[in-house]
Amino acid sequence: LSKFRDDLRPKEGFAIVAFSWIFLSFFGCLPFVFSGTIPSFTDAFFETMSGFTTTGATILTQIEGMPEGVLMWRSLTHWIGGMGIIVLSLAILPFLGVGGMQLFKAEVPGPVADKLTPRVTETAKILWGVYLVFTAAQTVLLMFGGMNLFEALCHAFGTLATGGYSTRNASVGAYGSAYIDYVIILFMLLAGTNFALHYRFLRGDFKVYFKNPEFLFYMAIIGFTSLLICINNFIALDTGVEKTFRDSLFQVVSISTTTGYGTADYEQWPFASQMILFFLMFGGGCAGSTAGGMKMIRIYVLTKFVYSEIVRLLHPHAVVPVRVGKTIINRDILMNVFGFFNLYIIIFTLSVFAMSQLGLDFSSAYGAVVATMSNIGPGLGSVGPTDNFAHIPAIGKWLLSFLMMMGRLELFTVVILFSPSFWRK
Repeated sequence: LSKFRDDLRPKEGFAIVAFSWIFLSFFGCLPFVFSGTIPSFTDAFFETMSGFTTTGATILTQIEGMPEGVLMWRSLTHWIGGMGIIVLSLAILPFLGVGGMQLFKAEVPGPVADKLTPRVTETAKILWGVYLVFTAAQTVLLMFGGMNLFEALCHAFGTLATGGYSTRNASVGAYGSAYIDYVIILFMLLAGTNFALHYRFLRGDFKVYFKNPEFLFYMAIIGFTSLLICINNFIALDTGVEKTFRDSLFQVVSISTTTGYGTADYEQWPFASQMILFFLMFGGGCAGSTAGGMKMIRIYVLTKFVYSEIVRLLHPHAVVPVRVGKTIINRDILMNVFGFFNLYIIIFTLSVFAMSQLGLDFSSAYGAVVATMSNIGPGLGSVGPTDNFAHIPAIGKWLLSFLMMMGRLELFTVVILFSPSFWRK
């Protein structure tokens, strides 16, 4: 075991991460199949992959008629997947003499590493400790709002994992409670934030959030887009000031953090509001959070780079480094960010074309791909917030399941497996 630990190479770490998701989704779908709840293996695998990757896309149509045990397992796949199956394993594998640092790099491949401790085992314990505290706190607060323990747990699992599986057909909107909406908004925001910041806050560093450029950028995007949508919806819709504000904020936070819960059908909103939400679907939450998407740090770096290039055009002799806080971003990281962005666009475009060939209209194909690649859940068109993925052809469900895994593992971790050189000794 000691020799195995020492010999574990980065490429083996990538392979273990990717194949773990496939195997766990394969075995995780068996309760759905054996219980008869989802008799089709394709549908059951789709639902389970959606759970473990915290996507929240579903093929179920009558959720409220399902056995509670099945719904609990469905939500639990979110919660387990939320911080990563492999991160959980990192707290156990070291006791078996299996190395883990390579896996940690594969599971959290963002451009800015922010390890809490030098030991992966300790880091995993810290992250899960914070995760448990937040889950317990949200469960209690939701019970104060009228949910029973089962409903509160399922929604806490879905929120902290930024997954979005609900026990109701109409999602969170079924409760019609402003209190529940605001509690879930708060915990969606927390789930979309780097968990290292939460740990440091709980340890007494109360200014840590305000010192983090990515978090400030993340909150600015959410605040600005919520305000725009709120104003636009207030002018176009007749729902009252508080309700308009709450629905606008809820949907912006839900989409930005890739949670996917809903309190309103945003496809009935004005076109401008829908377009803002559509662009938010690509961004995602912060690196080190449970959110999917491109991640705010990448969007932030791209924004800073564009700004530096504009300054250089105006002042050709100026030296304008790209900074994140006080840190200058080097060329390698910039190339990594651009490579990720380009790969995302290529895979997205090819996938939309493939889905459109299966009979989906352009809006639905677009919505299905962005909803699964960014691990959001609901998309646009026939897979919008009031619809589901049941009507997608079987081959389309397998493609979307693959996109969920690619999005969850941030593309490169999966794409590298298709390189012939990866398998050479």
